[in-house]
Amino acid sequence: MTTGSTPNPQPGSSSVKNVPPVSHTLQPQPSSPAAGKPVAYPAIWQGFLGSLFMFAGSIGIGWIANGSPMIRHPIVIALRTEGWGVTTSAVLLTVGAMLLVRSWLRLGQRMGTWEGNSLRPIIWAITAWSLPLLFAVPVYSRDVYAYIGQGRLMMEGQNPYTVGISTLSNWFSLGADPAWAEARTPYGPYFLWMEHMVVAITGAQPDVSVLLFRLLAAGGVLLCVVYVPKLAALHGINGARALWIAVANPLFLISFVASAHNDAIMVGLAVAGTYFAATKRPLIGILLVTASIGIKPITVLLLPFIGLMWAGAGASWPRKFGIWAATAGISFGVLFLSGIPHGLGMGWVWAITDPTPGFTGYSPSGFLGQQIEFLGNALGLPGNAMADILRSVMKWGGVGLVLLLMFRGDHSRVVRRMALAFAALVLLSPIIQPWYILWFVPFLAVTGIRDDWQMRSLYVGVTFFVVFGAQDQLSVWSFVEVSVDLSSLAFAIALLFAFYLVFLDIHTRRLLVQGRLSRWVGQNDRRLLHRPPTIR
Repeated sequence: MTTGSTPNPQPGSSSVKNVPPVSHTLQPQPSSPAAGKPVAYPAIWQGFLGSLFMFAGSIGIGWIANGSPMIRHPIVIALRTEGWGVTTSAVLLTVGAMLLVRSWLRLGQRMGTWEGNSLRPIIWAITAWSLPLLFAVPVYSRDVYAYIGQGRLMMEGQNPYTVGISTLSNWFSLGADPAWAEARTPYGPYFLWMEHMVVAITGAQPDVSVLLFRLLAAGGVLLCVVYVPKLAALHGINGARALWIAVANPLFLISFVASAHNDAIMVGLAVAGTYFAATKRPLIGILLVTASIGIKPITVLLLPFIGLMWAGAGASWPRKFGIWAATAGISFGVLFLSGIPHGLGMGWVWAITDPTPGFTGYSPSGFLGQQIEFLGNALGLPGNAMADILRSVMKWGGVGLVLLLMFRGDHSRVVRRMALAFAALVLLSPIIQPWYILWFVPFLAVTGIRDDWQMRSLYVGVTFFVVFGAQDQLSVWSFVEVSVDLSSLAFAIALLFAFYLVFLDIHTRRLLVQGRLSRWVGQNDRRLLHRPPTIR
């Protein structure tokens, strides 16, 4: 696999829209019937089968609202109340998710040198793998049901920035996690408008509401499908490969289609806005990124880098500060006006200034904090206080890296700097949800992820979170009798499948252990993967 090579735009050019096509010099795979025609369909069909398994498994252990008429269907009753039904569903869901992982890995291998019309197979894969998930019962998360509750708050004239969904009558029947009962919404005003719209259309009927939220999330996925290849081309990166990395990966499709997280809309708008800003259309870029902030405010991080693209190469510091002020003024001004309807004001700001307390054990600071706490307690020291200090230092260290990347670095790498800033803020935060890494992966993909430790790190991250999700979010009624703990069963299946991929599968183990690009790619061609991304 290769990221390709493209001549740099000439200094002083007004746009990078007409960058010549990405060129390639590697030889195609021997398994391809002709140069530029990779045989991708076996991997696509395997992934489609995995998605079908996930769809079937979701019926038995996915999150169905208590108020849904689905729970009265005979097939659903059997799958959710009989031991054999929930066990079979757990197996299908887990095996299906891991099949998606393998299909994604094999699809990348089968694309070989990424020559020819390599974009079409990736789009077909994304479409085929997404379709069954579009109609599945929500899995890996039930946040989508909280969206319904917040939409009901909007319908009743209440402010989701000040009250939780527990103020609603019969709120629990809509399927939301009890953790949302007293929680204020962390979302921007535009997503609250969407929630209001969905509930106005459906009357808060949970199943139809979930489908509409999925369609909104699918719109975000579509934006990524359109603009990830375009943004990659500006950096001399193969657009099909970037799309395979960023969108076809199973964590992206499970989190943004099956789970219907609104992050899909946020990311899609952010990628589109970055593309327009990078092609000398800063106002459109600012407005699209502002729309992204209006979904989830975390993408406010992008504004300084959008401003740098507007300022242009060689801009003086006074110009940069002036452009930053103009960028912030436009964005925050639009958001202020957007808060006037429904009396929302600037309530979204609290999501940035008052983050969720606590930590997740698999985040770097969460894991290290636990070790420090254990060691400190063992030595008779205040381990808990030491862990809190470490987590604070790492969190503010992430903020410091964002500032450093704002002020230092080559202008031609401004999108890369933005990607690294986003990654630093997420990875050094004490709380990381599985889908948080999807916030920055598209920006890394369009600026170049090499086929060495960089790509293997992504393989590990995606597989880890798919395995984690397989056992973390299973909806099983307490009265159902099963002979084995389903979370443990799902975890064991996922681990065994991961072991197979790493050590036994003759194809995938080359990627995950040996780290070779492909057995058909010569060592002399590795130098092509180290070309720095370029944008002006």
